[in-house]
Amino acid sequence: MTTLLIAEHDNASLKDATNKALTAAAALGADVEVLVAGQNAKGAADAAAKLAGVKKVLLADGDLYAHDLAEPLAALIVSLASGYDAIVAPATSRFKNVMPRVAALLDVMQVSEIIKVVAPDTFERPIYAGNAIQTVKSKDAKKVITVRTSTFAAAGEGGSAAVENVAATADPGLSSFIGEEVAKSDRPELTSAKIIVSGGRAMQSRENFAKYIEPLADKLGAGVGASRAAVDAGYAPNDWQVGQTGKVVAPELYVAVGISGAIQHLAGMKDSKVIVAINKDEDAPIFQVADYGLVADLYQAVPELTAELGKLGK
Repeated sequence: MTTLLIAEHDNASLKDATNKALTAAAALGADVEVLVAGQNAKGAADAAAKLAGVKKVLLADGDLYAHDLAEPLAALIVSLASGYDAIVAPATSRFKNVMPRVAALLDVMQVSEIIKVVAPDTFERPIYAGNAIQTVKSKDAKKVITVRTSTFAAAGEGGSAAVENVAATADPGLSSFIGEEVAKSDRPELTSAKIIVSGGRAMQSRENFAKYIEPLADKLGAGVGASRAAVDAGYAPNDWQVGQTGKVVAPELYVAVGISGAIQHLAGMKDSKVIVAINKDEDAPIFQVADYGLVADLYQAVPELTAELGKLGK
């Protein structure tokens, strides 16, 4: 039959996670249709229609889908589910909230954070903080799947799919939108950044993040990340957290500053193409996965690195 991919977007455009999840959805071997649910989301739907391999785009546009409430979106997906063998979404914070509800309403198991499609019913996924890979075979007639997008290449453009409007379902009324505070930044989003500079507990304060990590990130045009220890200590906001319980990233360059390399953090960044570690402890576990390691005091090394980048015109 067909695979339904749920798009991650900001109404105006698609998030990079959608392009990567499309690659995984296409690997199932069936036609792929994309659901874009939002408010004034025609821009995102048109972008989805241009992706290579997309057969059709379903646009559910309305107030009900304006604020990413999980229950209305789950109800919409379930109402469309009869026409699909598999329902796929990127494993973002939004869909970690939505897809388990979809699986429960369909009375099937969810296959979470797959990193490889072995067959239409067989997948690989990491367990034990990425220290082991589990092969899962699902006997359910309808598969509900989330994709760890850091391991898939992004699908390109080249398609010309039709965009079809679908009606909103009734509001389950289980939650309501009260308000939101959105942090705005000129830096690239962590999950799509090509370069990330992350700080750990050794940064010692929020002021040191601003003094050392952020200037280096600005020179590189990088996103800013942090270990859980730094976030828990209040040195960095939650949306900077990289790791098993944070964001999973795979940039072209990952610079780990003052991060020891606990397995929970490594689970979120070890797929990075090039890893650079700066730590004064030469026995820190981060050096075991780093391509380049510098044993040095970060408070001396980072300003020197930032200054040298400045000389290069960065």
